[in-house]
Amino acid sequence: MTTKNTHIFDKVFKKILTLSTKAVINLINGLFETDYPEDSTITYNWTEFMDTELRRTLADTIITINNRYSYHIEAQLEKDEDIVFRVFEYGFHHADHRRASTEEYHVLHFPEPKIIYLYSTKDIPNTYTLRLDFGGQGYFDYKVPVFKYLETSLEELNQKKLIVLIPFQLLKLRKLLQKNRSPENLQALQYLIEHDILDSIETNYQSGNISINDAYKLQRLTKQLYNYIYAHYAEMEELNDMTDESLLLDIDILEMKYEKKLAELDSALAEKNSILAKMDSALAEKDSALAEKDSALAEKDSEIQRLKAELQRLQQR
Repeated sequence: MTTKNTHIFDKVFKKILTLSTKAVINLINGLFETDYPEDSTITYNWTEFMDTELRRTLADTIITINNRYSYHIEAQLEKDEDIVFRVFEYGFHHADHRRASTEEYHVLHFPEPKIIYLYSTKDIPNTYTLRLDFGGQGYFDYKVPVFKYLETSLEELNQKKLIVLIPFQLLKLRKLLQKNRSPENLQALQYLIEHDILDSIETNYQSGNISINDAYKLQRLTKQLYNYIYAHYAEMEELNDMTDESLLLDIDILEMKYEKKLAELDSALAEKNSILAKMDSALAEKDSALAEKDSALAEKDSEIQRLKAELQRLQQR
């Protein structure tokens, strides 16, 4: 598939990787079977490297969690026999950039890799293996596991909290509608959008797996992919209108919820500020009262000192 054709999918995937920390942590946990807390720290390694042939490569899908553990996610549409070499190359450059040394070893820490096949699943292995042959020192098998999106059920996506990948559900009917845009197939696409995608986004938002802003962005990305994959077919005019209405209506609802949430946060902040202001006022009153007491005590001390001096004077007569 040409660079022009894959650009939209690459763009959407990169947008997905920059959703909220909660959403991205859930993605990492779901793909790599980890259990990082949702408030973990994320570092994006947006670093360009040059290979030996001076071709520019962009390792923009390596994510570091809590400044320690790195994960390389490579999204792919079609089968690519060279992908394991590319993943290793990106991983090596990442490790080399962060090389470490001890008295005994020089160390390269490679990120944990995973390839996501968003579209093609035919003849794709579950794991790519790259054998690193070190001659007399033996060899090491570098393994890169594969996640086949189209073979993953909607239930599993939701169970593993992989909701950020949900816009790519649109790819499930791509080949079918390329061949036959019958009313039944168009109805199937409409159901996929409304049930598989929009309902899943709403459910995951209500469950707290994504923020309301994530939900809003996933809606937008779905609309963007739909327009690219399906909207240009002549038979899609009616479905385009229905889809626009469905997506935009849902987006409007999300915008209202988002604005309501912001208003609630503003109200809560204003209430907290009011409470703090009252506390400051009360503290100021207490400080004033204490100052008055200190002044009164100082006057009493002064009077006591005066009386003591007068007593001493009388005793000396």
